[in-house]
Amino acid sequence: MRTIIALALTFGAASPALAASGPFFSMANTNFVVWLAFLLFVGILLLVKVPGMLGGQLDNRAAGIQSELDEARALREEAQTVLASYERKHKEVQDQADRIVAAAREDASAAAEQAKADLETSIARRLAAAEDQITSAQAAAVKDVRDQAITIAIAAADQVIAKQMTATEANKLIDAAITDVDAKLH
Repeated sequence: MRTIIALALTFGAASPALAASGPFFSMANTNFVVWLAFLLFVGILLLVKVPGMLGGQLDNRAAGIQSELDEARALREEAQTVLASYERKHKEVQDQADRIVAAAREDASAAAEQAKADLETSIARRLAAAEDQITSAQAAAVKDVRDQAITIAIAAADQVIAKQMTATEANKLIDAAITDVDAKLH
């Protein structure tokens, strides 16, 4: 309410009708009236404690800005800490990935060498098995040829003996064979 009265008095005292030319300390002089209105305005501002309110608002605003700056500084430090942590973890992960890749290369190289050795062993085994089969087949073929040769030789000998031998010679050979078998068995 005081502010409304103060404003009404200020506007009423500084009206253009009262402002006229004349001696300085008279209400007819516009400079004097403006000067009085200004002093009255400043007095009302001081009476209402506007400078204190402005100072308080400025102090509050400065405190708010300072707290925001402190909070921003703390957030920046926290962000730098988190960034450093992530960079450290990234480096550790990169080192671990490099180690994994190197180990995988070594394992792949060792597996390739092992596979090569296994393949050579398998080939050697198969060659040996093939050679055994060939040797066995050769032995079987030689045996078959010998058996056939023996069979043919026995048949030929049978035919030759049957043509040249008489019954008395055959009986003598049978008796000699029986005696020979009897001597070897007993």
